[in-house]
Amino acid sequence: MDQFVRVRLIQCNSLDLNLFQFDYDLTFAAFFLNADRTIYGRFGTRSSEKEASRDISITGFRKAMEGALELHRDYPKSRDILKAKTGLPAKFKIAQDFPSLSGKYTPFLDYKGQVARSCIHCHMLGEAARKDARSEQGVMPDKAIYPWPMPNILGLVFDPTERATLKSVIPGSPAETSGFQAGDEILTLEKQPLLSIADVQWVLHQSWAPQTLHSAVKRDGKTIPIRLPLAADWRRSSDISWRTTSWDLRRIATGGLLLKSLDAQQRKQAKIEPGQLALRVEHVGQYGAHAVAKKAGFKENDIITAFDDITRDVRETELFAHVLRKHEAGTIVPVTVLRQGELQSFRLKIQ
Repeated sequence: MDQFVRVRLIQCNSLDLNLFQFDYDLTFAAFFLNADRTIYGRFGTRSSEKEASRDISITGFRKAMEGALELHRDYPKSRDILKAKTGLPAKFKIAQDFPSLSGKYTPFLDYKGQVARSCIHCHMLGEAARKDARSEQGVMPDKAIYPWPMPNILGLVFDPTERATLKSVIPGSPAETSGFQAGDEILTLEKQPLLSIADVQWVLHQSWAPQTLHSAVKRDGKTIPIRLPLAADWRRSSDISWRTTSWDLRRIATGGLLLKSLDAQQRKQAKIEPGQLALRVEHVGQYGAHAVAKKAGFKENDIITAFDDITRDVRETELFAHVLRKHEAGTIVPVTVLRQGELQSFRLKIQ
């Protein structure tokens, strides 16, 4: 640690968005930087609302730091291979430039007044970017809906105590078909050196579909190349419902409803067949734009059995994605709910 100049940022007010591009739903994120702003790597990964530390560890952080120092010792020879770790110029240079945040925040926190209310939180950047994209584009592509995909949707399960070493490979996955094996250390992906799972996510976040990713893997002391093809719909296995930014998706897609899938026993009790859509309303928003569903007549414990043209069993995530891909703001969609054993029909306004 004493070989680094340590800087801690506790708010996003006036954050340089050309440099600091990361998963804005994280609790903790780290950048390893050269003084000339070259990024050696990123650290910080999350895939669960309640288990924030499931995908990271102090041991993994230490090894990522060691990797950053190795790249630094080789600098500037490594400059060219590190260029892709910096994203394209951001549409908005600082957080306050987003239309939904403009005029509401100052460059510094109000330590003599309401500190929390004067702070631009990380998740607010993700929400602001989505609002801007939806306002400009109407419907949205998968790349915008599923940010920072976890590698496990491709079958790559990484060991959080290592830099980028596979703990396992999911049977039948694209990763297994491509030839990845448990214990493989992935040295580079798209020619970028990897220091952590976050570096893998950066490459995936920047990728399109269909596309083939090229990797260099260390196995049994040898370095071998492996190509990983990405199908057109590869992002859609992602779960985004845990993300803090998905709270605003509930406003957009369901008028403020928090939805949970029924398990087998709950389906049996409700007399809902397997394969049928069954999302229970766990919470109904009460205020402002999050109260649209409440005003439309939805109540807690309603079970949604049809939403627009969706009747098959899907997660809340798929409902979000369906709306973002298909419906612009102002569209009215039909919704069928099961309430106290009876089916009822409602109309819900998409935002």
